[in-house]
Amino acid sequence: MYEGEHSWFASVPVLIFGGFHIWMMIDAVRKQEWMWLALMFFLPGLTTIWYFFYMYRGAPSSTRGFELPGAYDRRRIKELQAQIHHLDNAHHHFQLGDLYFQQGKLDQAEASYRAALERDPEDPDIRAHLGQCLLRLNRPGEARPLIEGAIAQNPRHEYGYTMMALAETLMAVGEIDASIGVWQRVTANNSYPRAKVQLAELYLDKGQKDLARAELLDVLNDDAHGPAFQRKRDRIWFRRAKRLVSRA
Repeated sequence: MYEGEHSWFASVPVLIFGGFHIWMMIDAVRKQEWMWLALMFFLPGLTTIWYFFYMYRGAPSSTRGFELPGAYDRRRIKELQAQIHHLDNAHHHFQLGDLYFQQGKLDQAEASYRAALERDPEDPDIRAHLGQCLLRLNRPGEARPLIEGAIAQNPRHEYGYTMMALAETLMAVGEIDASIGVWQRVTANNSYPRAKVQLAELYLDKGQKDLARAELLDVLNDDAHGPAFQRKRDRIWFRRAKRLVSRA
């Protein structure tokens, strides 16, 4: 190989990583992550990769696939902390809890939800979201009365998201038949992959392969024809459906 060719091939990885590094720095600027920006500027390399996995990729595995309605925004966290300092009302604590939940910081989310609940103990949204947080913390016994209370006030609370949390809670405490009944109520009115895949898993556990296959094929068909944002949001469930369909 000629020396010029060797030099060109050697420079390709450098160019690729340089582009990746600039991309992450631009993302840090857009999110106003000035500390990360400084670290990447002065310590490029592992810091850039760390930023990608820690900040850019989105919600951690503890809440991926179980998102609450709404979006995660680090700048909004700072705004809410300032508003809480001055106003200290339930709504701001609740919103802060949602943002921590989306980050996967469940202990901090629980603290914010409990602060909100102290200030407004009857709000069904606060009760439901605290219940979902406790469920992700593997405390379904504590989660259940909060989630059931929100559903008692409104069976369609948050478009079926709270009902899905109830089905998952019943699964967690071992009430499988009751969970199947709730999942069936959810899928009768919604096409959420999160509901259909978990219902299919329970059908498979009971040997009801035809019922499981019908739910899984619905999920895979939706994946083929759904909009890009929906496919991205629900990709964890599409992947699980692909793995399960071979068993059905």
